[in-house]
Amino acid sequence: MSLDDTDRRILTLLQQDGRMAVKLLAEQIGLSSPAASDRLRRLQERGVIHGFSPDVEPRALGYSMQALVRIRPMPGKLQAVQKLIENIPEFGECDKVTGEDCFIGRLYLRSIEHLDHILDRITNIAETSTAIVKSQPVRRRLPPF
Repeated sequence: MSLDDTDRRILTLLQQDGRMAVKLLAEQIGLSSPAASDRLRRLQERGVIHGFSPDVEPRALGYSMQALVRIRPMPGKLQAVQKLIENIPEFGECDKVTGEDCFIGRLYLRSIEHLDHILDRITNIAETSTAIVKSQPVRRRLPPF
């Protein structure tokens, strides 16, 4: 899937402000509003952009901690572990990975006790290894385009 310079500029601008008005976007890329709107629609149809969502600060919602959890299901428990993870809302994201661990997830937490409560739900069907996040030098970002 190839992107031209205009598509790249649109993605860069939307990465900076996902709520940018189409009129302002059009001005910044040198197109008319209908042309910019059409470009946006085509990027969505091609699957380049699949949604617009707010960038929420977890601390503002009371989640003062984050933890990365490596999860290794017990034999025969892979599907049960995946279902459990999917149903724990504090998992902000989780990847199914190769290697000894099957999942690596990011938890949003209010306290160490909150972590214990969540891990207690998992440890009867999986082994876990947890690291508390001290800082995030690179926040989630788009791949180069």
